[in-house]
Amino acid sequence: MKALLIVDLQNDFLPGGALGIPNGDQIIPVINALQDKFDLIVATKDWHPPGHISFASRDGIWPDHCVQNTFGAEFAPTLKTDKISHIVHKGSDPDVDSYSTFADNAGKESGLAAYLKEQGVDEIYIVGLATDYCVRFSVHDALKAGFKVMVIKEGCMGIEDSEHVFEELKRAGAIILPTLS
Repeated sequence: MKALLIVDLQNDFLPGGALGIPNGDQIIPVINALQDKFDLIVATKDWHPPGHISFASRDGIWPDHCVQNTFGAEFAPTLKTDKISHIVHKGSDPDVDSYSTFADNAGKESGLAAYLKEQGVDEIYIVGLATDYCVRFSVHDALKAGFKVMVIKEGCMGIEDSEHVFEELKRAGAIILPTLS
């Protein structure tokens, strides 16, 4: 069975957000259209407590973003969410950073791999923000967990140009698809 994994399509990662990705909102129509091709859709949210270790306010490298229960942590308002069957909240430990949707940087698993395997998923199609961080780390961990992984370029956007990331993911074993027609 195949599943669509939507990574961090949240207000704070969209243009104008605390950590806005230029043109990040342009992938939303693509992701909305893709949802009709999947029976199982999972989405992730950065879900940081105030004072998270990654925040500049705590001497981290990122602006404070996706703080739990704030507008910035909510899904983009134009994202279709009615078919999302499972949401993974990541980055909720105040003292551990986390990019991957499968495990935090300390190695604590999110339960996503187990959930997907329980649902009979063996193929994951990944889209979302940001290609060069959370998408990238999620792809590597999905491959480590034994899934066949496809990354849909048209449904991803990075903070910077991500061609080198797509090449890295391809070398790691992911299949890079320009689009899913």
